[in-house]
Amino acid sequence: MKLKPTTKLRGTVTIPGDKSISHRAVMFGALANGLTEIHGFLQGADCLATIDCFAQMGISIENNQDTVLVHGKGLRGLRRPSSVLDTKNSGTTTRLISGILAGQPFETTLSGDASLNTRPMGRIITPLSMMGADITSLSGNGCAPLRIRPADLHGISYSSNIASAQVKSAILLAGLYADSETSVTEPELSRDHTERLLRAFGAELTSTKTDAGAVSMIRPCNELFGQKIFVPGDISSAAYFIAAGLLVPHSEIVIKNVGINPTRAGILSVCEAMGADITYLSKTNDGGEPTADLLVRTSELHGTVIEGSQIPTLIDEIPMIAVLAACAEGTTIIRDAAELKVKETNRIDTVTENLKKMGADITPTDDGMIIRGKTPLHGAVINSYFDHRIAMAFSIAALVADGTTTIQNSSCVDVSYPDFYRTLYHLREEN
Repeated sequence: MKLKPTTKLRGTVTIPGDKSISHRAVMFGALANGLTEIHGFLQGADCLATIDCFAQMGISIENNQDTVLVHGKGLRGLRRPSSVLDTKNSGTTTRLISGILAGQPFETTLSGDASLNTRPMGRIITPLSMMGADITSLSGNGCAPLRIRPADLHGISYSSNIASAQVKSAILLAGLYADSETSVTEPELSRDHTERLLRAFGAELTSTKTDAGAVSMIRPCNELFGQKIFVPGDISSAAYFIAAGLLVPHSEIVIKNVGINPTRAGILSVCEAMGADITYLSKTNDGGEPTADLLVRTSELHGTVIEGSQIPTLIDEIPMIAVLAACAEGTTIIRDAAELKVKETNRIDTVTENLKKMGADITPTDDGMIIRGKTPLHGAVINSYFDHRIAMAFSIAALVADGTTTIQNSSCVDVSYPDFYRTLYHLREEN
């Protein structure tokens, strides 16, 4: 994909449904009794992998693009798949489904693509094993493929040293099948879509803040009930058009129906701290998830410090934030973000490499990066390393760089935003 700079972006965009919520709606619908109707489902490769896995386990799922119908069979209605469950590139699918499979009366094996099978799974293997799960890394390196055999689960109180919604969710989902209550304590509250949705489906689950951190507790469950779910637009996908509206001169973009759950919307507070002109329109709270339309206008940005409790609320948006920082006055420091190393790529390395190619002044650190802003960017050949967030972030950087930028392997955006480039060109054509 080749991109050139532009002088204005105008228009209204509706972004795809939230990836995290789409995954969970299918999973919980499969475990519920009755029909779950999902509106606004994200038709990205990761979420389709979740559908495929549950279809292999006997769940009838009608995918009608915008609406997905899941005919649930209850907590104990899954059946043994006839082959390995292929989770493709989806860490969310792999980690969350492991918690569900730990409580099933049949053996399964999970495996993904080459990238997925290098991502750390010890962070779920350890707590699930503490619950009694029989889960093994077949390669012996703490990564997929994972073999999960039947086992009796018991409740635990687990203290996690990282704020990870995937780790927390795997434990809570296994807790549905345990013999007593299960709790997870995190140093900071990670995204809470699992808690919100499980409560909506009928699980008995609480979340509290203590001196030790954020605690989520679930009790064993006999039955979940099908729901009608309206998936808001994904704030992680909105991030690229928020950034585009802020950076490209003379721009004004309205982004419709964006999820602004406070455990996910850290990029909004960071942008505002940097001086962004963002107006919230039509705030709602349908289905337990707060949403709003966002009006974004070109802004003069300045550097900031991003750290601590902010990090779990914006970890996926850091590549885009780094580009914003490169275009802002002053210095931006990102710390406490070592989790970037175990995403689809080591995003500390891939962001640093590609921003340097474009002329930015950036220094990587063990847990983040230091970006000295307002150095003019120029076109470059960007290696996405098949990481969708790298491809999209540097596509936005290309809009304000001098010359032509080439994004290698740009089709990887299909993981989370298949219409990304079509939407981007729509905003350019509105002028």
